Amino acid sequence: MNVVFAGGGTGGHIYPAIALADALGDDARVTFVGTKDRLETTIVPRAGYPLRTISAHPMTRLVSPLVNAKGVAQSIALLRAVKPDIVIATGGYVCFPLVAAARVPGVTKWRVPIALLEPNAVPGLTNRLLAPFVDETWGFGTTGVPVRAALHALPPRADACARLGLDPQKKTLLAVGGSQGARSINAALVRMALDGGISAGWQLLLIAGAAHLEQSAAALAGVPNARVLPYCDAMEDAYAVADLAVARAGAMTLAELAATGVPAILVPYPFAAADHQTANARAVEATGAAVVVADADIAKRLPAIFAEATSPTRFAALGAAAARLRGNDATAAIVARIRALVSRKHGT
Repeated sequence: MNVVFAGGGTGGHIYPAIALADALGDDARVTFVGTKDRLETTIVPRAGYPLRTISAHPMTRLVSPLVNAKGVAQSIALLRAVKPDIVIATGGYVCFPLVAAARVPGVTKWRVPIALLEPNAVPGLTNRLLAPFVDETWGFGTTGVPVRAALHALPPRADACARLGLDPQKKTLLAVGGSQGARSINAALVRMALDGGISAGWQLLLIAGAAHLEQSAAALAGVPNARVLPYCDAMEDAYAVADLAVARAGAMTLAELAATGVPAILVPYPFAAADHQTANARAVEATGAAVVVADADIAKRLPAIFAEATSPTRFAALGAAAARLRGNDATAAIVARIRALVSRKHGT
């Protein structure tokens, strides 16, 4: 079957699509659609998939009607050439012209099914506009969000500790602020470590982000139970060693935490559109698998929150709740829905 994925701009829009494409394997011929100046231009080819680019613009800009009209025309030509059996929109403003084109009468021989993946608790503007035109919506609160297969089968903890230079006898606090790092999280953890807030039984794995590496590494140079990395290509190792995480509340981070069963202290990015990270974080907190702290409070509150979260009773409760989230395989659930929609299209 021919599958077209539309999505781009952030890892949260791109990586779930790649996870689905990987899971479909040889059963599908996959085409990704994005824009020429966003993150997808590096991530998608690196994952081994073809990327076609179209014009697209955020819906809130004055120039967006003209740019998106051009994108619709480009998408019509693309869809006629590819002849997809299904279109899957995974987020970002590039989805609007492609989905609009797929609903133009006569563009495809059959009415191509369209599915929308919404990874956040609060949908973005593009997804809100597209919702009436799609056949199914997946993601947050329904199927869950797909993650790479490696995160469903983590390596042995001792092996991962050896690769990361960590002590397998200590519990590990994993700190990750997204692919670029998070200055406020880094600063709060550095201060907590320097003040002795990380007990002897714990160690810190701080994925600081390339821009913050030098400052964070220099500050923690004399702390024996801290390891600082700019980035981690093998996040399966990081999650394999993690007993507790301090993290932002982006869709992909939360999906990875759920898939790996790691409890967390969540620090939502305060400038996310419509404050969707706070909504994401509160939804996870309601399951019992996380504690939420505002970015503005992280510097002064983190030591106390960490101490409370790692007390025996509270730590056990957080871990048990996180383990319950681990059983959901969003990738398998969505692949089943893809096959069902395509079979329905062909009447089989």
